[in-house]
Amino acid sequence: MQEWKEEECKLAVESGETFCLYLYTPLCGTCQVASKMLTIALELFPELKAGKMNMNYVQAIAESYEIESVPCLLLFKEGQLHKKYMPFNPFLICTDCLRKSARKPIRSVVGFFVAYI
Repeated sequence: MQEWKEEECKLAVESGETFCLYLYTPLCGTCQVASKMLTIALELFPELKAGKMNMNYVQAIAESYEIESVPCLLLFKEGQLHKKYMPFNPFLICTDCLRKSARKPIRSVVGFFVAYI
């Protein structure tokens, strides 16, 4: 998961991409734990575009998507905000994803996240 600037986020939205955006602050302990868990989870889905942004430097993003707390995970589908997890609890989301995926086969890496969102 790479650090993004506002321009990269805007380009992904304008291009109609499916991606996830992790929002954090560096002094937030929960953010550090969530970041590690999300980084590991994303290793399973190398085709899914993912970025992270330090909320201390991207006020416009916070206002655009009405971010009230961190950690926060935004899931975009075809350039549109599809789901917002705030506060982001990676354990509950990961276990829910696994529970849902156990019911049906995963057809593609990106399809897994898209099916979840």
